[in-house]
Amino acid sequence: MKRLFAFALVLLSLQTVLAQQQALQTPAQFLGYTLGEEFTMHARITDYVNYLAQQAPNRIRVQEYGKTYEGRPLLLAYVASDENLPRLEQIRENNLRQAGIANGQVQGKQPAILWMSYNIHGNESVSSEAVLQVLYDLVDPNNQQTKKWLENTVVILDPCVNPDGRERYVQWYKQTQNRGGNASPYAWEHYEPWPGGRPNHYYFDLNRDWAWQTQIESKQRMAQYNQWLPQVHADFHEMGPEQPYYFSPAAKPLHESITPWQRDFQYTIGDYNRQYFDQNNWLYFTRENFDLFYPSYGDTWPTFNGAIGMTYEQGGSGRAGLAYKKQDGDTLTLTDRIAHHHIASLATLQATAEKADQLTQEFRKYYDNNLKKPGGDYKTFVFRADDRSAGNMKALTDYLDQQQIRYGYAGKSSSAKAFNYANGKEESVRVNQNDLVVSMYQPKSTLVKVLFEPNSNLEDSLTYDITSWAMPYAFGLQAYALKSRLEPSNQKPAKAANAISVERPFAYLARWNSLQDVKFLTELMAQKVKVRMSEKPFEMDNRQYDAGTLIITRTGNEGMGDKLDAVVRATAEKHGITLQASTTGFVSSGADFGSGSVRFLKMPKVALMSGEGVSPYAFGEIWHYFEQQIGYPVTVLGTSYFGNVPLHEFDVLILPAGSYGRVLNEQALEQVKNWVRGGGKLIALESAAGFLAGKKDFNLQKKNGGEAAEKDKAKETKEDPYRLLRAYGDRERDAISEDVQGSVFRVNLDKTHPLAFGYGDTYYALVRTSDTFSFMKDGWNVGVLKKDNYATGFVGAKAKERLKDALILGTQPMGRGQVVYLADNPLFRGFWHNGKLLFGNAVFLVGQ
Repeated sequence: MKRLFAFALVLLSLQTVLAQQQALQTPAQFLGYTLGEEFTMHARITDYVNYLAQQAPNRIRVQEYGKTYEGRPLLLAYVASDENLPRLEQIRENNLRQAGIANGQVQGKQPAILWMSYNIHGNESVSSEAVLQVLYDLVDPNNQQTKKWLENTVVILDPCVNPDGRERYVQWYKQTQNRGGNASPYAWEHYEPWPGGRPNHYYFDLNRDWAWQTQIESKQRMAQYNQWLPQVHADFHEMGPEQPYYFSPAAKPLHESITPWQRDFQYTIGDYNRQYFDQNNWLYFTRENFDLFYPSYGDTWPTFNGAIGMTYEQGGSGRAGLAYKKQDGDTLTLTDRIAHHHIASLATLQATAEKADQLTQEFRKYYDNNLKKPGGDYKTFVFRADDRSAGNMKALTDYLDQQQIRYGYAGKSSSAKAFNYANGKEESVRVNQNDLVVSMYQPKSTLVKVLFEPNSNLEDSLTYDITSWAMPYAFGLQAYALKSRLEPSNQKPAKAANAISVERPFAYLARWNSLQDVKFLTELMAQKVKVRMSEKPFEMDNRQYDAGTLIITRTGNEGMGDKLDAVVRATAEKHGITLQASTTGFVSSGADFGSGSVRFLKMPKVALMSGEGVSPYAFGEIWHYFEQQIGYPVTVLGTSYFGNVPLHEFDVLILPAGSYGRVLNEQALEQVKNWVRGGGKLIALESAAGFLAGKKDFNLQKKNGGEAAEKDKAKETKEDPYRLLRAYGDRERDAISEDVQGSVFRVNLDKTHPLAFGYGDTYYALVRTSDTFSFMKDGWNVGVLKKDNYATGFVGAKAKERLKDALILGTQPMGRGQVVYLADNPLFRGFWHNGKLLFGNAVFLVGQ
């Protein structure tokens, strides 16, 4: 009877599984329409993913790993064989042991791990449609092919990396499309309105944020990625609708840190894709446009973490809609686009499965070399620790923790030969015991090399993005690169405490050196604490204080009573600010606290321009700065109604990069000038500053444009008539001689000006254009490029010449107000930490 009962239970279990298998719905059955007939809302995508997990718990697990800024769920789907799914945690831990991230020995057979990311650009929406079919194929119990592939592979799928951007696009498209889609390229449904669905909530390009992780989606996704470190990562995109399909191998330049094995496997996976595309007579291209140099893409950042990283690009994007008639007369449909991404996903899985042993072996070798034989000339990176660097150093260590990059401290003083980032020279330097040390002998050494090295070797100047990003410059820290090995100590230096012995001091003093200090100021302002700022350096109690030092006096804050001390001290503790207390308003040198050089800082009402004509990315960087980085209120104004805005309601107006010809017509610009004359502050960045250049009452002048440039060209041609005999095939390379592709320059500062407070003599700018400005005759040339200020990155020969003797940062008094010109964007992509204090200076200090 016991045997019969046991047999009955097994039979019942099998019948239950079979019933579930028979009931498993295809995407079309679940959604009520065939994939490609319409776009699927994000909520329905998540519904189907969760449905599969409920129906096939032996094949798929779903994890909600976070939420977007707009509250939409972020999901990961883990698909594995019946044998491997129950031991997912063991497989994950084994993989980290292989990389040297975790301790212990690998247990059991280790499959290869494939991670596939879909829809990181919201309006490249086809991939989140395709992933539904991919998931069904992986979970379908009748699909013997995927069953076989899953024997050697764990697949992790992110069905939609950017739900907020996708939903912005899909909702708009559904509202504007003709029934069934209108293929005419002139139809309304093929013209997305500003800002488009590509970026996330704050209009950041998430595919430029893999390494920097400034956005909530990236932070949460990378925390999960670092727990797995897959052997293969595939990132699915779209490009213009006239293009066919792109898959690996990638174009040059490939970063020199990409190993021969990683380069070779680009061709291997390309061969798997090529076979399927050839069988279906689908057009494609390889080795063009999409390179592997900039470290913050969905193919490069995984590559520098040991994976085979690849980009897949389908022609279509936000313009294509449900159907799009191309110039060759063919009609590109959403169904076509889905089919291509679907097949590319399966080809990638097949390649991973059939090469699983090689992938895991090379993965172990990659990390073993990182630990024992790291590449590159430099083996240690040292960051100088001092009172002025504390805020930026904290930001750096937070970033290193995020990246799982190991670091420590020198522990003792020593001397070494090193590259000095400040002057670009090899010289003897002193390493102090509290200096931060990052050794190349660690699991993430390749990533360290890529992010920290002074110069990245560029094998081909035709690259897709910026060409320099070295962390010492990005964080504005004094740093050295040593060719010798220096092992960091695990002992952390003692933290400077706010040991204030005076219970009710005359004033609290706080240095002004980093974004943390800006946060401290804005939070005090929000709590109605009145803060002053010294325009001049001073000395007190044998301590030196630079210009920009914050002074919180009891005078002026009487209304807070005893609460003042508790608020100031708690806010300083929250933001890691070291306070000093003063029992007097008298200083031993400099200006006393009652001097006219000690300015009260008014809490400004800030307006930020947004809308048609404004760069969504440039706007988003500033919006994110206020809301997410310093927590300060900002009012966003739309260009469509700007003419009706009473500017007297605001103290500061910020113009991000953009085209302002329509919104700031002659009448509107006159209103803005009158507002500035009355005491307003106008901050114009990049092309917004260029728009103001040369206009009446604005002292800024373009340096390289107009008639002067035409005369130079004419002179060159006259002197060398053969210059006109250019080869058509060289046109791209000829053009880049006039380009600067995200290169670092040392900007000389007038450190006595409030715009430069906290920096000393130098600011490192990430310059991305050679369209610069002349020194102003009437105004303050606060930050300038002199004859040899180039530090690193690609700069064309003609561009480098144009960037000599150029204005980068300046201010102009206008009546009782100020105009601030920022030719460089100090908030670029949210990762250029060195610029965040500068922007805070422009908003809170200039004009006070």
